[in-house]
Amino acid sequence: MNPVLVVVLVVLALGVGVGGTLLGLRMWGRAQLNAARHDADLVIAQAEREAEGKRRQAELDAKSELIKMRESFEGESSKTREALRDDERRIAKREDNLDSKMETLAAKEKSLDALGQKLKARETTITDKEAQADQLLSEQKSNLLRISGLGEEAAKELLLKRLEDEVRHECSTLIERLTTEAQDSAKEKSRMIVVQAIQRYAAEHTCDSTVSTVEIPSDDMKGRVIGREGRNIRAFEKATGVDVIVDDTPGVVVVSGFDPVRREVARRSLEKLIQDGRIHPARIEEVVEQTAKEVEERVIEMGKKATLDSNLRGLHPKLQHLLGRLSFRTSYGQNVLRHSLEVGYLCQVMAEELGLDGDLARRCGVLHDIGKAADHEAEGSHPEIGAELVRRYNEGKEVINAVQGHHGDVEPNSIYTPLVAAADAISAVRPGARRESLERYIKRLEKLEEVASSFEGVRQAYAIQAGREVRVIVDAQKMDDKDTFRIAREIANRVEKELTYPGEVKVTLIREVRAVDYAR
Repeated sequence: MNPVLVVVLVVLALGVGVGGTLLGLRMWGRAQLNAARHDADLVIAQAEREAEGKRRQAELDAKSELIKMRESFEGESSKTREALRDDERRIAKREDNLDSKMETLAAKEKSLDALGQKLKARETTITDKEAQADQLLSEQKSNLLRISGLGEEAAKELLLKRLEDEVRHECSTLIERLTTEAQDSAKEKSRMIVVQAIQRYAAEHTCDSTVSTVEIPSDDMKGRVIGREGRNIRAFEKATGVDVIVDDTPGVVVVSGFDPVRREVARRSLEKLIQDGRIHPARIEEVVEQTAKEVEERVIEMGKKATLDSNLRGLHPKLQHLLGRLSFRTSYGQNVLRHSLEVGYLCQVMAEELGLDGDLARRCGVLHDIGKAADHEAEGSHPEIGAELVRRYNEGKEVINAVQGHHGDVEPNSIYTPLVAAADAISAVRPGARRESLERYIKRLEKLEEVASSFEGVRQAYAIQAGREVRVIVDAQKMDDKDTFRIAREIANRVEKELTYPGEVKVTLIREVRAVDYAR
């Protein structure tokens, strides 16, 4: 076979195959396109149906929401209309009330007008009566002057004298009533505060002597204390600054000194020398020097202990040292340090009862006698010395005034000063606190009777109950019952100003009339 023909046939076969393939592919593509169009139509139809359903649902929801809003609006509108109706009712009621009040005011206005007219008429009547009274008074005055035969000046003087007597009588009555009321109230309150303060503080009674005694085991030891021609006792007095009294009293040597610290040093030194047995000038100086250091340490210890016991914060070391020195000081037989601590505690208790600063009151009380620790070294009274000391060591103005004025030497400018004075008196007058010399006691009683007897109308005055009370007998012809209260107050005021005494003094006036006759 011809090769060319074969090739042609092959080419033709290939062309026919390709054409058939293309035709088949075209037909398949048309079938797929139709199927896709059908699916698309189905999807579109489904979407249209869903859209229609959603549109209808939206319309239903909108209608439902519209119905709800309409119902809500109608409810709120109903409430608003109801509130408006209530407001209208209240306004109407208020208008009715206002109308009623206006009618009442109109009636009152008419009543006031009528009352004003009556007052004007009464004022006119009163004016006429006053004129008539003035005229009658003038006529009566003229008649009185004519009948009494006194001139106008003499009548005025007589009238003023009578008015003065009446005013004095009323003044005495008022003084009596006010004094009684004030005393009852003050006594009740002060008694409660003082009793509570005393009950809450229980201090031991202490009465030390101003001299110290040292026991001597034998007369031989007493001779050794004196030494040959008295050289030992002279050396001892020179080293200690005290006086040693050796008399015929068996087994006792008396040590007497103005400075209590020196006296304590001397007492301890003498006891050590007697116990040691070696008594000569050199040994005396050695023992006295050693004992002085021991006593100084004791002073510092006592000062610190007193500061801690009384809770005095920030106290200067020098003031602590002075407090320690007070432990060896006595006043009227009373230990001054224990007295100061007691006064501080009483001040605190009374201040707290009165609503004041208890710590400050206690500080004022503890330091009130600090000047007694240095009165051997400086001139002046112990309040003045103490005030200078606390001022020097930066204490507060309340403390300075309390220290300086607790005996009334200066005017108190702080409430704590009279508190300290009261606590000082309480501590001094409690049983066993102090001892008073017979001479001072008699002078105090004589002065008390002298002050009470110095008033006009007083016949006799007697000091009783150890000077705690003065009985005054007055002349019944020179004063009446009302004047006795005034005189009692004046006597008490003068006793407060001129006398120094522990506690208080009761002034009792006695006025009596005695009628005496004889039957024959």
